[in-house]
Amino acid sequence: MNLPFTLDVAIGLIFIYLILSLLASEIQELIATVFQWRAEHLKKSIEILLAGDVKNAEEAKVIQLANQIYANPLIKNINQEAKGLLATLPRKITWAIASTYRSLRKPRPGMSQSESIFGKDKHSGPSYIPADIFAITLVETLQIHFLVEKLTESRLERFKNERLSEIKNIILVLQEQTNTDEDLTYFFNNICHGFADLQEECDKYIQNFKQKKASLNTSLNCMAESFDRYLETFEMQMPDHELCAKTLRRLKFLRKDIFNDIEQAISLGGLRPNINEVVETVRRGSDIYQEIEASIKDKDSETFKGIQQVIQTLPPAVIDNLEVLAKRAQVRVKTTEEGINALRIEIENTFNSSMERASGVYKRNAKGVAILIGLTIATAANADAFHMVNRLSKDSALRDTITNSAGEIVVINNNQSINLDALKSDADRVLTDIALPIGWTDVNLNQQLHWKRDLKQAFPIIKIITLIPGWIISGIAIAMGAPFWFDLLSKVVNVRNAGTRPASNSRNLVNHEEN
Repeated sequence: MNLPFTLDVAIGLIFIYLILSLLASEIQELIATVFQWRAEHLKKSIEILLAGDVKNAEEAKVIQLANQIYANPLIKNINQEAKGLLATLPRKITWAIASTYRSLRKPRPGMSQSESIFGKDKHSGPSYIPADIFAITLVETLQIHFLVEKLTESRLERFKNERLSEIKNIILVLQEQTNTDEDLTYFFNNICHGFADLQEECDKYIQNFKQKKASLNTSLNCMAESFDRYLETFEMQMPDHELCAKTLRRLKFLRKDIFNDIEQAISLGGLRPNINEVVETVRRGSDIYQEIEASIKDKDSETFKGIQQVIQTLPPAVIDNLEVLAKRAQVRVKTTEEGINALRIEIENTFNSSMERASGVYKRNAKGVAILIGLTIATAANADAFHMVNRLSKDSALRDTITNSAGEIVVINNNQSINLDALKSDADRVLTDIALPIGWTDVNLNQQLHWKRDLKQAFPIIKIITLIPGWIISGIAIAMGAPFWFDLLSKVVNVRNAGTRPASNSRNLVNHEEN
């Protein structure tokens, strides 16, 4: 048996497996689409990511949080659906099939039998979610920005009250020390009115900050300017009295200590929460959460109720994971906004790592399904590996036809990335002229089992057992996938074409050298 003959047989066998693999991939893709395996696997992978492990992923709280993430408009926009009757009719059919399939399974924790894995009144979900979209959606679902705003407002209010209290205490000390001096009564009345104006102005600045009319730095600078005006008024109206002068010095020292460095005042007052405090805002019962809860006056507002509902149903594992990510992000940030951005980046990185592992799991599961489909196709098509090799070895016409067709497909598709759709189209075209050595035809059955319908003999069921090993080999081969067989076919065809030169070319070359 020479090398060209062996290569031709190999090309024929590879070509047949390529054709059957294309059929298997089509069937597997159809099943995956109908039952939405990719979208369902992605949803479960996200639940595992949120829960921290597979066991806790089936908790009702985890599933509810995942459903809230899927309800976000950013995720909804990813899962675009077709419009119109003709476009939606096939999708409705697949929904009906998938719904019937899911109705046979036990309902998920916290969900009714009629609800799909993607949430209430949802038939489908995205098969892919970008990491940045997931991170933004998770942060929005937890409403971290709102909680941070309320925490900053609460601390700014406390900062204002503490500073005004310090000013007031200094003035009260002066009043107590000069209580018997009637000449200072008018002065005290003026500075008390001035202090009331100062307090009113500070309240206005806090309100502007809450209404997002001013930034934190602007609000503190405005407070400092109001304090300066109060000091100017105090100094202009101050009588020539040693205790009054001493009080003025104390007020100026207080002003310098508080507002000389705005960034320092923000830092010492904790007005910009660090990333660890940001994460603590979603842990119900923590000091940070209680601080926010105490600052929110309207406990009946829909926003506050929504936050409470999210935090109450938040799985502890999610908070624990966020705390780990926050510690990683804390070392390279300075402001709260930078901290939230760094946390979002850490979530993106974790999501990408988790999706890589999930992709590996899906591929392993898909490979198992591919083997089952391959075995089914091999049996249904009677693709006996040993019989195919035998036919290709003995039938030179069949071998040459398949070899030429395989070479044509390789030439057409070899200069571009593998496109399964184009490959299927080319395969369908060349198959019109080829009768592959597969199927339950009389010719195949006669060669395999020595049985013909014309002889009116009983079908040799027991002899079928002899075909099973060949079916198993073919089933596993089909499960290898069309890309694998196309790559192998390209290499074998190239080896075959790179063989010995034709005789005519050799003689011409010799004659040319002799001349």
